[in-house]
Amino acid sequence: MRPLESRNALITGASQGLGLAIARAYVAAGANVLLCARTAEALASAHAELIAAAAPNQIVAVRPADVSVRSDVERLVAEAMDLFPQLHILVSNAGVYGPKGAIEEVDWNEWVEAVQINLLGSVLICRALVSHFKSHRYGKIVQLSGGGATNPLPRISAYAVSKAGIVRFVETLAEEVRDDRIDINAIAPGALNTRLLDEVLQSGPQKVGRKFYERSLAQKAEGGSSLERAAGLAVFLGSAASDGITGKLISAVWDPWENLPQHRADLDGSDVYTLRRITPKDRGMTWGDRP
Repeated sequence: MRPLESRNALITGASQGLGLAIARAYVAAGANVLLCARTAEALASAHAELIAAAAPNQIVAVRPADVSVRSDVERLVAEAMDLFPQLHILVSNAGVYGPKGAIEEVDWNEWVEAVQINLLGSVLICRALVSHFKSHRYGKIVQLSGGGATNPLPRISAYAVSKAGIVRFVETLAEEVRDDRIDINAIAPGALNTRLLDEVLQSGPQKVGRKFYERSLAQKAEGGSSLERAAGLAVFLGSAASDGITGKLISAVWDPWENLPQHRADLDGSDVYTLRRITPKDRGMTWGDRP
């Protein structure tokens, strides 16, 4: 089965880690892909691998770009339009952890840069492609989120703030473009053993906190969540099988995403798989309502 046969996709942050795993899964699923990342050397290596795995007529192209730089994004989107008559899918994966440490101690410029890449870069590339999707009355936006969206991450605050912002942007944009048959969803991929985990371990407990450091050590030893499982969810959200599912934060690890088409009516218009405020009543407490 090749659920992305004849679909064209732009994948950011695609030279390593989860982005590369998604690119592999997209090529295996039949998609034509344009991959971007900031490092040309890593992109060249990814390109060589994926070209070798692609079918004879399948397009695998790469372009260096920094999604936090407006001119880079505009150039990347223009090149995508030249390469493909129609772009069906955007996978927005580019991201960084940013500085680690107490908020009053971290480098402010590094903190801002992390938000610029993770949040503003994601918004920027979505903004650049929405008109194209609208003109074709179809589009899929697959946005990578992370644990920072649903849980506090002390001492990694720029990452947490940006990932939470991404989810609310996904929910908001989904409503803006619902009538244009554009689906946008966020993926919580799970605790992955990628370069981001290595960064945490290299930073040490004094910067990321003893509890998070020890949890990261255990994750490293146990192998972490499956890259392939997260990539599989990205394929599902880029395929026709997920049409009409939009504005959701879906866990690759914990949610039964393969069966979501059976529950499309339940999901439509509900707050399932969204970020919401919890009230005392939601937790069985008898206080909290206005008299």
